[in-house]
Amino acid sequence: MTPTPGGAHHLRVGVSIPPAGFTDHGDAATYVHAAAEAGIDHLVTADHVAFFGGRGRDGLMTVSWLAGLHPSIGVYVGVYLLALRHPVAVARQLSTLAEQAPGRVTFGVGVGGEDRHEMEVVGVDPATRGRRTDEALDVLRPLLAGETVDHSGDFYEAPAVTISPPPDPPIPVTVGGRSNAAVERAGRRGDGWLASWCSPRRFAEGVALAERVAAESGRTGVAWRHGYQIWVGLGDTPDEGASRLGPAMERFYGAPYSAFEKYSPVGTPDDIVSWLRPLAEAGAVDFNIAPIAGSPDEALAGVAEIRRLLVG
Repeated sequence: MTPTPGGAHHLRVGVSIPPAGFTDHGDAATYVHAAAEAGIDHLVTADHVAFFGGRGRDGLMTVSWLAGLHPSIGVYVGVYLLALRHPVAVARQLSTLAEQAPGRVTFGVGVGGEDRHEMEVVGVDPATRGRRTDEALDVLRPLLAGETVDHSGDFYEAPAVTISPPPDPPIPVTVGGRSNAAVERAGRRGDGWLASWCSPRRFAEGVALAERVAAESGRTGVAWRHGYQIWVGLGDTPDEGASRLGPAMERFYGAPYSAFEKYSPVGTPDDIVSWLRPLAEAGAVDFNIAPIAGSPDEALAGVAEIRRLLVG
């Protein structure tokens, strides 16, 4: 993505892979190529090690596979549980992926915590996940910039290590999370805040906080890549969209739809864009959309139309 004057970026709209995944290689290739042909900017996947009974997909493995299915569409990990891995190994994974898909990768990082046992199974105390993430980013970011790191910390050892080649162009690293701690982490260590489940007003406040913390930390000239992740229910009416979205979210999260309804717009692409536009006005340049519709084709067509309406 080429920055616009002043360090700002053009708006991008991405689509998540279906919650249930793909039935086979051909199904995946068809979805990826259809997304690219519809003009969608990138594909999005989450990341888990062993989520509530062992579920999940490794985010970097998944986007590597997706990137190999198409020559140009972008990929976005949103978000990667960095505290569960060693940052030097992650830097090598990102370097390798960037060699094969230069300029196509965005790396979102989060602390997780919805399933504390997921952290315990790899020997991580859930209470340390924020501090681990901070320290891991302090190792990862300079490695991705081509620097030599000599680090001995509370959680990680990285003696005199360099990862070559560094990604060229650089991989944007965004930070996800709803708390002020996550927003401040984005300001100190990230290229943007990746928000979800919040109002446009809260989003604007978070963007301002991240950028203020960056300035106070001496970080200037950041080409901010703030973003927003969201489920949407597509239909001819809001009721039809909600009737599709509600059951899908309840299956995925194991919680009632009412817990998510406030921040999950439904209806036509015009209805959904009316909800998203204030976020763009507040500084969101990436929208990572999980669409639920009558079929995968309808979902992709709906996200493509959302992109057309937002980008213009």
